[in-house]
Amino acid sequence: MKKIELEIIALSDGNSSTNSYAVVLGEKGGNRRLPVIIGAFEAQAIAIELEKMKPARPLTHDLFKNFADAFQLRLEEVVISDLKEGIFYSRLHCRNGSEYHDIDARTSDALALAVRFNCPIFTYEPILDTGGIVFDAEQEAQEDIKAETMANEPKRKGGFDDKSDAELKKLMEEALLNENYEKAAMLRDELERRNSL
Repeated sequence: MKKIELEIIALSDGNSSTNSYAVVLGEKGGNRRLPVIIGAFEAQAIAIELEKMKPARPLTHDLFKNFADAFQLRLEEVVISDLKEGIFYSRLHCRNGSEYHDIDARTSDALALAVRFNCPIFTYEPILDTGGIVFDAEQEAQEDIKAETMANEPKRKGGFDDKSDAELKKLMEEALLNENYEKAAMLRDELERRNSL
């Protein structure tokens, strides 16, 4: 069966009452999207790597990558291989020299590892047909405008208006040391917003 390559195009809050998030995968060169619901820990792990933030101590997925690197185990690709009763199943295709390993993984963990190993993510046509959403050009343009508008709006929920840039940088460093990555991301976003003005 032919594999279809996907890329992470968005990570968003899901249902706050269930503490879930959605990672949206887009078909490379196509207009289909595959939304995958993941937990807060995995969402944080993906966001930290995508934003190139460096936690004070390795997170679980960082530890796995360090372990794999130490033993020359390379993650070549992630394949979202099945969709049963609304749950995505994934496989890690790994290589250690001439040895090939196919490892079962939760999709959320597989995606967190894919961004760390910088490896491609694939799925199959039936999975995209069943779990995917088709975006037409007009919808995509509206989503781009909405995302750009939201990015340019001042973010006041952190209450950082009375802080200097130096104070924000210090607070961000403290948040990273205390492994409070959500606060660190908010502080980073506020600094970026100020620098873009």
